[in-house]
Amino acid sequence: MVELSVNKIRNIALCGHGSVGKTTLLDHLLNFTGAINRPTSVDEGTSFCDFDEEEKAHRYTIESKVTFFDHNGYHYHVLDTPGYRDFIGQVIGAFRAVDIAAVVINAQAGIEVNTRRVFQEAEKAGIGRLIILNKLDAENIDFPKLLAQIKETFGDRCVPLNVPIGLGQEFRGVASTLRAEGNVAGAVIDPSTISQSLMESIVVADEEVLARYFEGQMPTDEEISRLLARAMLDGSLIPIVCVSAKTGVGIPELLQTFELCGISPDRLVRKAKKLDGEETVELHADPNGPLVAQVFKTRVDPFVQKISYLRVFSGTLKANSTIPVVGERKGVKIAQLFHVQASEMVPIEEAMAGEIVAVTKVEELRTGMSIGDLSMPPIEFPTPMTGLAISPKSRGDEQRLSGALAKICQEDPTCRLDRDPQTKELVITGMSELHLQVIRERLKRRDKVEVDVKEPKIPYRETIQAKAEGMYRHKKQTGGRGQFGEVHIRMFPFPRGTKIEEFATKERFPEMKEIHYHEESNFLWIDSIVGGTIPSNFMPAVEKGFLERIAKGVIAGYPVQDVCVEVFFGKHHPVDSSEQAFKTAASMAFRNVFQQAKPALLEPIVKIEVTVPADKVGDINSDLSGRRGRVLGMTSAGGGFQTIVAEVPLAEVINYSRALSSITGGQGSYTLEFSHYDVVPANIQREIIEKAKLEEEEEE
Repeated sequence: MVELSVNKIRNIALCGHGSVGKTTLLDHLLNFTGAINRPTSVDEGTSFCDFDEEEKAHRYTIESKVTFFDHNGYHYHVLDTPGYRDFIGQVIGAFRAVDIAAVVINAQAGIEVNTRRVFQEAEKAGIGRLIILNKLDAENIDFPKLLAQIKETFGDRCVPLNVPIGLGQEFRGVASTLRAEGNVAGAVIDPSTISQSLMESIVVADEEVLARYFEGQMPTDEEISRLLARAMLDGSLIPIVCVSAKTGVGIPELLQTFELCGISPDRLVRKAKKLDGEETVELHADPNGPLVAQVFKTRVDPFVQKISYLRVFSGTLKANSTIPVVGERKGVKIAQLFHVQASEMVPIEEAMAGEIVAVTKVEELRTGMSIGDLSMPPIEFPTPMTGLAISPKSRGDEQRLSGALAKICQEDPTCRLDRDPQTKELVITGMSELHLQVIRERLKRRDKVEVDVKEPKIPYRETIQAKAEGMYRHKKQTGGRGQFGEVHIRMFPFPRGTKIEEFATKERFPEMKEIHYHEESNFLWIDSIVGGTIPSNFMPAVEKGFLERIAKGVIAGYPVQDVCVEVFFGKHHPVDSSEQAFKTAASMAFRNVFQQAKPALLEPIVKIEVTVPADKVGDINSDLSGRRGRVLGMTSAGGGFQTIVAEVPLAEVINYSRALSSITGGQGSYTLEFSHYDVVPANIQREIIEKAKLEEEEEE
C-alpha cells in the first residue's frame, strides 16, 4: 500500500443505469492495478464484486460494494453501486462515502431512466460528477448524437476530456482534448475543436491563471487539477471520458482522469453539527482534527456477523479504541478495523481522514449514525411504498422469519417491517416488486425461511359524517350474579385539525366535567354525567369499551378515527353492575350510534410524482384519471422528460410499477408519499364492506 496522505486519496462511486458495465469496469480496474489477478465475468457469475448468490443468479448488482487499490502513488476506494431504481438506497448511502460520482453510460443505449436519477442524487449529495462512456466497442454508435443527447439532458457543462479513436470493433484508443495539437488520425471528433473551450472553462476559475493563459502560457498539471476539482464541485464542469470495460481500451486514461480531476477528501468541505447544540461547523479532512465518521452501509454476513462500513471525514480512527456515538449515552468499542475488498477484509491498525473502512460486531451502530466529536447530517433515504403481507410456510418459523426480516431491515434502509395492528399481518415494505422479490430470495437462501406472500390490506379507516344519539343497555341474568350497565351517548364528527378548546366548550356541552383525547385516532370523548348515573369508578371501563370498538371498527372492521362522543346519561345496579358490563355497554352503544351517524370509509391518498418521456404525458394523465387521481401540476425533468405530480388513492397504485412500465416501455419512474385520508366513493365503499363480510357481533 502507498504511503497515505489525504491529497493522494480518491473516493469514487461507479453509478448509472443497469447493465451499463459498472461492475465489469471495476473488475477490470482491479485487475489492471494488480489488486486482484484472476479472470472475472459478470455473465459467467465470476465477477469479483458481484459475490452474493442473488447477484450471480440475476447477473446484476444488488448491494453497493467497497473495493480499494493503489496506482501511480494514489490510493483509491471505488464503490460499485446497483443500476436499478429498486435499489437506489444503496446508491444514496454510497454517495455519502465518496467525493466523486462517476456516472457510467452505455454508449449504445444512451441516457436511460436511472442515469437521470443518480445525477440528481449526486447533485443533492454535493459531490463532483464525471461521465464515463462505456461500450464504445459496440456496434451502431453515433458519437456526436450521443454527446448532443448528454448536453441536452445535463447541459453544456458536460465536456469530453478525451474522444474515441475508432468505434465498434475499430475502437482502439482515446485522444485527449486537454492539450490537443491538431487532428488525431482516426479520432471520431477532432480533439483540437474541443481543447480551447475546455481549457477556457477550466482556467476561468482563477484570474491569475486565466491572464497567463491568454498571454500564451499553458497552466501546469497541478493548476489544471486544482481548477478542474473546483469546477466539478461547483457543478460548472462535468468531464466526459471514453472506455471499453470489456477490452480495457481507455482504462489507463480513466485512471489519469481520476488523478487529474483531483477531488481528494481535503478539497470537499462538509458541514457537521456540534454535539451540544445546533451550531453548524465546517469540516475539513484533517487527520489531526476532531474524529468524525459516519456509517453509510450495514451488512449482516453469515460468517462475520454485522459489518458497519464507515467513511472517516476528520481525525484518525484507531483499532482497540472506545469512540463516542452521537445520540447514545455510552461509546462503542472498536476492536478491529478493516479495509474492504468486496467480500474480503484486510485488518488495519488505523484509518485517517478520507478513508473508507469497516468495523465488525458492533451491534450499536446503524446506517446513518455518526461517531466521534461532531454529528454528520442524516442520510435521507426514500420512503418505501410497495408492501407485501408475509408469513412463513412452516408454522414453527415465525420467530426465525421475524429475526431474518429484522436483519434485512438493518442492511437496507429502504426496507421497512411493520406488524399491522389492524389486520394483524406482518408487512414488509420496499421500493418495488423486484426489491421485495430479492428480499424473499435472500430469506430462502441465507436464512433458510420460505414464505407465503399476498398483497397487504389497504389501511382504510372508518368515520362518521353526521350527529347521532342513542344508548345501549347490557343486561344478563344467568343464575348467579347478573350483569347490568346502561350507557347513553351523543356522537359528533370531529375532523382532524379541529382545535379541542374551540370544540369542547360549555356552550356545546353544558354539563361537561372532563375531556379525554386520543391523538392517534383523533378521538375525543366527553364526560357529562350528572348525579352519578354512571358511578365514577366505572368510567374507565366505559372509555376502554370505546377504545376497543375504535380499534375493532364498526362497518368493515377498520379502525375508527375523527369522532367525538359525549357520555351524558346511564344507569347502574348496586349488585349486578361491573366494569365488564359497562365496557360492553359502551362498546355496543358506540357501535349502534355510529351506524346511525352516516358512517363512511376513509382511504389513504398518496402524492405521486411520475417522470416520463414528454410524448407519454397524455397517456399517464389519462391513466391517473382512470385511477381516481387528480393531477396537481407538471414540471420539466430535462432531456425530453416531464414530471407529473398528482394525488391518487393508494389502492389504485399499489402495483403501479407494472402499468407504468407497460405505458412507457420501461422509461418511466415514480415516487409515492402519504398525503391524507379522504372519503371512499359510495359504490367502492359498498364493495369493500361486502368484501369484509363482517359477521353480526353477538353480545358477550
